[in-house]
Amino acid sequence: MNKKTLVLGASTNPSRYSFLAINKLVDNQCEVVAIGLKKGKVAGVNIEIEKIPFNKIDTLTLYLNPQRQVEYYEYVLDLKPNRVIFNPGTENQEFYKILTEKGIKYEIACTLVLLGTNQY
Repeated sequence: MNKKTLVLGASTNPSRYSFLAINKLVDNQCEVVAIGLKKGKVAGVNIEIEKIPFNKIDTLTLYLNPQRQVEYYEYVLDLKPNRVIFNPGTENQEFYKILTEKGIKYEIACTLVLLGTNQY
């Protein structure tokens, strides 16, 4: 499976779900890129702090609360991912509407569960 995935809200903290997701994505042979508050590396993936214009993002998986997402709305739209996954705690009605208007699919799901049940 090679769905290039951007983990937005990535962390080097092993107790964070974004950390676990990066590891699980890498284990599933997904190409992973990541953006977080602090630079670092998880499972060989560099965590960037800038809004890098990555190419060909299939899936963007969110680990930011709705208030923190606002500054990334335009960035996400510019990336034109095939889908955005809203992990638990990231649900955002406003962003759903914006994505729908731009023709970007979204899921309210858990990346770890999707990967664990072969539904990613």
